[in-house]
Amino acid sequence: MIELRRWNTTFRGEFLVHASRNIDKNACKTMGIDPTWLTTGAVIGKATIYGVKTYASKEEFVVDEALHLATYDSFGSSKYGFLIKDAARFKKPIPAKGKLGFFELDVGITPSSGRG
Repeated sequence: MIELRRWNTTFRGEFLVHASRNIDKNACKTMGIDPTWLTTGAVIGKATIYGVKTYASKEEFVVDEALHLATYDSFGSSKYGFLIKDAARFKKPIPAKGKLGFFELDVGITPSSGRG
């Protein structure tokens, strides 16, 4: 699985996944997702970053479409792909305000302890 970003990171390891309060309704429409089903403004799970791929060309980006599920037209300005494994959704989301990038969050759990 690849998570697209416009910024790079040196972080490697387990992290909590936060769902933004803002929903990309065009992306939902393209992927056939009903946006009312999505959890927003909460920590919804955990995953592990094990590397970062840099996209130097449109061709490289398109080759990985099945791994990041984005079209070049919608995310072509994303230069970095965070390589993700071991993604797991929590049974119960934890409401939390988000921020851009990686950020500290005090929700009473550590990424490795999980929530369910």
